[in-house]
Amino acid sequence: MNSFFERRYVIAGIFITIILILLARLFYIQIIDPKYAIYANNNVRHQEIKYPARGPILDRNGKVLVQNEPFYDIMVTPRMVKPFDTVEFCKILGIDREEFNKRWIKAWKYSPSLSSVFEKQLSAQAYASIQERLPEFVGFYSTPRYLRNYPDSVAAQFLGYIGEVQDKDIKRSNGYYHQGDFIGITGVEKSYEDVLRGQRGVQNLMVDSRGKAKGRYANGLYDTAAVAGERLTSSLDITIQKLGEKLMQNKVGSIVAIEPSTGEILAYVSSPTYDPNLMVGRERGDNAAKMYADVYNPFFIRPVQAKYPPGSSFKPLSALIALQEGIIDPQTTYYCPGYYQAGNRRIKCNNGESHGLVNLSSAVARSCNGYFSMVFERIINHNGVKQTEATFNNWRDNVKKFGLGRRLDLDVPGESRGNIPTPLYYDNVYHKGGWRSSTIVSLAIGQGELLATPLQMANLECTIANHGFYYKPHLIKSIGARNVIKKEYTERNYVGIDSNYFEPVINGMQAVVETGTANHSKIPGIIMCGKTGTAQNPHGEAHSVFVAFAPRVNPKIAIAVVVENSGEGAHWAAPIASFIVEQYLKGSISQRESGITVEYFANANRLPDTALMYHQFRHKAPKADSTKKQKGDSVNTPVKGLKSASHPNKKDSSTRLLAVLPKKKDDK
Repeated sequence: MNSFFERRYVIAGIFITIILILLARLFYIQIIDPKYAIYANNNVRHQEIKYPARGPILDRNGKVLVQNEPFYDIMVTPRMVKPFDTVEFCKILGIDREEFNKRWIKAWKYSPSLSSVFEKQLSAQAYASIQERLPEFVGFYSTPRYLRNYPDSVAAQFLGYIGEVQDKDIKRSNGYYHQGDFIGITGVEKSYEDVLRGQRGVQNLMVDSRGKAKGRYANGLYDTAAVAGERLTSSLDITIQKLGEKLMQNKVGSIVAIEPSTGEILAYVSSPTYDPNLMVGRERGDNAAKMYADVYNPFFIRPVQAKYPPGSSFKPLSALIALQEGIIDPQTTYYCPGYYQAGNRRIKCNNGESHGLVNLSSAVARSCNGYFSMVFERIINHNGVKQTEATFNNWRDNVKKFGLGRRLDLDVPGESRGNIPTPLYYDNVYHKGGWRSSTIVSLAIGQGELLATPLQMANLECTIANHGFYYKPHLIKSIGARNVIKKEYTERNYVGIDSNYFEPVINGMQAVVETGTANHSKIPGIIMCGKTGTAQNPHGEAHSVFVAFAPRVNPKIAIAVVVENSGEGAHWAAPIASFIVEQYLKGSISQRESGITVEYFANANRLPDTALMYHQFRHKAPKADSTKKQKGDSVNTPVKGLKSASHPNKKDSSTRLLAVLPKKKDDK
């Protein structure tokens, strides 16, 4: 009897234990582990992502710079796939079995239960040929997507490009992005990704055991609509942007034009450039590889990443600082014998040309190295030789107020700071206390260790045009119908110089164009104030530089042009700048008394020798738009033992140019 009851309790205990285990397992399946719910749902419900169109980007006048073009991706959910004829499937997609296996393994590793891209970027025509047969292959389906299209193929470095997300992008997005999604990689596409990408939608479908859609799940109650990205209106003027790219073809350099009264960037040319349509579609990878291997480096964004000695465009700066501090006045004179003696160094003026007695305005007009060297030494020695370092630091701080030596916070990534050397740098070179104003006097004429980006040079012209302040340069005017310019872009940045001190400088800059080195670039009916420059280059011919603003009263445009390895600013950079300025202000380009034409400068080939560019290319970062400091920021790395071979077209170009422009000495 007792034995019977004991067996009964044992059997009951076994059944209770089994029931508890089943209940625990059921609780785990229903509550703890979601994958079983996913499997169950997938038997009756299939979720499709609806991708929005990215927002278009327009120029300042509403002309389209970038828009969208539809394409189709073939998606796969591995768990839903039923046995099928893989040979036939490969045939309609145009792939082999090996490629199929590779993609299948990748999709399964990503997630057996989630959809991923199996075949991407089919055009509408290609998709039409397989659309009818796709339902035969359960677990595979199509989804419409959008690629970028560039109607005018301009402003590649400004617009940037999009590409598929990497693992790091997916992690940083906290699950927003999935494999196969697109994201802005460079330029505006990257800076304004959150605005341009829009919001994805979801469509839930009921499916049968074969995976065929049988209508909307819950009548669409749980669906969400895709929301297209917002429209961006940029500050670029597509007309002068196209003209600038035309003028800079077969040249290395850049053009930056800014509206002084707002800080809006009107032209943003980096040359060599590329057709942004090459960074779209199935051939994107091959096209990118070719451009990365190009020694002229089209991905290098010269307006903000290249650094050059500003040369003569910098000369008025120290004079303005000296005026403000009462060290000189506009009538302070200097007698130029053709050189300036700084300690045991002799600095020549325009290859030894004597300017005689000059004041501030005439020194600007005639680009007298001696005058500005004299001013610089007066500034640095003002508090005595023992205070050289402290006085230099004060001068350096005043220069930085003009936007040099630091980023201007442009609303695209990759901007360089340029360079204003520190006392520590000179201490390391000459030892502490071993350098004086005469040691660093080359800074007075924008040479030596001083480096600036074309954006900074153009911004300096805005400051002069505005008589002492600038607005931070920016590229986007509005998002959608809303004006969303950041507050910091509407604030004046004063440089600490009284407005009346700018007039003598501007008088000299007007004379540069009216009667000086840039007089062959004079624009009929427009007073342009400018400064030619020749930026010394230790590995090849000097860089041609020109900065300007126009008109003199109520300036509408400030501009900086750099043509690398092309000599004096008057011969290349100045004419190019004058065409841009006239086109913007007048809407056309008139016939010039000097005979210069757009066609001549557009067709001229000033590309440096490839061996020279290869050396520079090796020192440049291959990845554009990095927010970190790049080795390639500077194009002025000294080269030992390397001579520049002349370009086959250079001799002829120079001869023809000098026939149009009588040779005038420019400052070096």
